[in-house]
Amino acid sequence: MKKFIPQSIKNIYHLFQAILANVWYGFPSRKLKVIGVTGTNGKTTTCQMISKILEEAGHKVAMASTINFKIGDKEWVNDTKFTTFSSFKLQEFLKKAALAECEYIIVEVTSHSLDQNRAWGVKFDVAVITNISREHLDYHETMSKYRKAKEKLFAMISRNKNGAAVVNLGMEKAEEFLKYEAKEKYGYFLENQKSPPKADQPLAEKIKFIEAKNIELGIQNTKFQILETNFQLNLPGEFNIENVLAATCAGLSQNIALPKISEALSKIKGVPGRMERIENDRGLEIIVDYAVTPDSLKKLYNYISMLKGEYTKVIAVFGSCGERDRGKRPIMGEVVARHTDFCIVTNEDPYNEDPQKIIDEVFAGVLKHKKENENSWRIFDRREAIKKALQIAKRGDVVVVTGKGAEETMAVGDERIRWNDPKVIREVLSEQMKK
Repeated sequence: MKKFIPQSIKNIYHLFQAILANVWYGFPSRKLKVIGVTGTNGKTTTCQMISKILEEAGHKVAMASTINFKIGDKEWVNDTKFTTFSSFKLQEFLKKAALAECEYIIVEVTSHSLDQNRAWGVKFDVAVITNISREHLDYHETMSKYRKAKEKLFAMISRNKNGAAVVNLGMEKAEEFLKYEAKEKYGYFLENQKSPPKADQPLAEKIKFIEAKNIELGIQNTKFQILETNFQLNLPGEFNIENVLAATCAGLSQNIALPKISEALSKIKGVPGRMERIENDRGLEIIVDYAVTPDSLKKLYNYISMLKGEYTKVIAVFGSCGERDRGKRPIMGEVVARHTDFCIVTNEDPYNEDPQKIIDEVFAGVLKHKKENENSWRIFDRREAIKKALQIAKRGDVVVVTGKGAEETMAVGDERIRWNDPKVIREVLSEQMKK
């Protein structure tokens, strides 16, 4: 019956829940400085970076992200498979952060939660948009509606007289997020984007432009400058520089000096499940990443292709989530197949959809560039797929496992099965070493 109820009607119900939740918990966000981070890719990494910046500046911080929760010194894994809480859970978490005397809370905010009014009543002080690319069209139907849902975070900021807006100027239609009122507006971009996209001149005059320049990309790190301050990040790829820029703008909006921001970010050794390297004794480069969209996969493999001289062959293990945008599946398959030597498509959070059908739809894209059972395979069991990749990998090869990152469970039907890609990879490596 739920399928026959229009989402607009459901959203009215969600709004009443959010109003009740705010009243029940006493509008706790009013006692905190709330930073909301939205976007298709990079939200989790950006949240971790903002948290580190604020902590190194001496602030007590709480955070709710896809991979973890944090209140002060207490931190625990997010094994719910939800990025943004229900309205009651969100207000409860905000209340706990306020009672713990946290000054700031960073919240990863999804388009679903914004559309469904789950964040209603939260007094956001900073709104950050990392980027927008194809995702969740099963729910939003069009990119225009998807973008409008994201814009709601910036509409909420416009009601805060001291609010700050942080926008990636390298993304399409960035000006749509800069049209909302804010005390401060930050637009960030990479030097290879040549110049910041200009909206109308009056709007551009109100923006503080933050550029990353003199970029040096390494296998495991990156170096660059922001306003003459040197940055060295222990994370690779231009996409992580964009995340740094977003976090830096959030830090600047809170009057944290650039040298302090640079120092804080240099202390981040990695983010679980985001370009996470798995150490091994076989001379392999094994990377686990959460990439679940065509755009994130393209950025990941563009980076790996740029460093191809460091590797012999690139082997990919990936799939696609069930009950989500079906149209992106063959696109993902084609992107990965184009950039790799071997492709293995496998099971990945099918929920209540037929997992073999999902695999076949992804594989349709793979077949545009690969031959089945020669340099590409469909292997239903995810552990067996990882095992196959590690069996064919030779010293100097790179194995990339994407789609789940550091998640602790796999959604099969209504069950949540214990699963963690890094853990399984280490187990398979150990098993193969014993043979």
